[in-house]
Amino acid sequence: MSNIKSAFENGKAFIPFITCGDPDLETTAAAVREMVRAGADLIELGIPFSDPTAEGPVIQAANIRALSGGVTTDKIFEMVRELRQDVKIPMVFMTYANVVFSYGAEKFISLCDEVGIDGLILPDLPFEEKEEFLDVCRDYGVDLISLIAPTSENRIARIASEAEGFLYVVSSLGVTGTRSEINTDLGRMVELVRANTDIPCAIGFGISVPEQAAKMAGISDGAIVGSAIIKILEKYGKDAPAHIGEYVKSMKDAVSAAG
Repeated sequence: MSNIKSAFENGKAFIPFITCGDPDLETTAAAVREMVRAGADLIELGIPFSDPTAEGPVIQAANIRALSGGVTTDKIFEMVRELRQDVKIPMVFMTYANVVFSYGAEKFISLCDEVGIDGLILPDLPFEEKEEFLDVCRDYGVDLISLIAPTSENRIARIASEAEGFLYVVSSLGVTGTRSEINTDLGRMVELVRANTDIPCAIGFGISVPEQAAKMAGISDGAIVGSAIIKILEKYGKDAPAHIGEYVKSMKDAVSAAG
């Protein structure tokens, strides 16, 4: 069974995202271990896709770098298998429905279970169409994690009531990327979630500095950060893991203080 719940058991959770294979899988694995040491509670591993529609330019560029470097889904599964020898915190894949389809849903999800992936986030999978993956995910104990966005207004209660693992609350409209401020009425969204489920919810999209992370964790059960970490990778390349560790520690400290 998935152990995603454990990420939220010791106060507010900090959830970093990283694109696998940018610039190579050795760097990804080193960065994951640094993030664990720095206090990350759950890690989102992005499987690169040639047309990542939910991503802004920073993560799109990371996808292109990773794919150009020859990363494949099979190699990512092997990296996770190796990481699981010492990484104990929950890890989830974030990718696109097409990646899972083309690999074969049952084969993909059974391998998630085998290598120790706890959940799956598919931002382009409409809530109404999740059934085609849901049964297979349940068969293998992999949580299919739902997203709710400001546009989900009339469906938040329903999505929340059927949620598994944790709920990914999208802070603002548009694609991923860092933002100077987040104006959505997230408090109301989170209240609606909490009225309909006991499953934790974490806020992502646009968070880049400790103050934002603390604010989002104050409203919800945790903060998710991706683009800011990818920018560190873009800047430092193979030397990025130590810098990512420092960054994650500063964000985790801010999130913990919000708890």
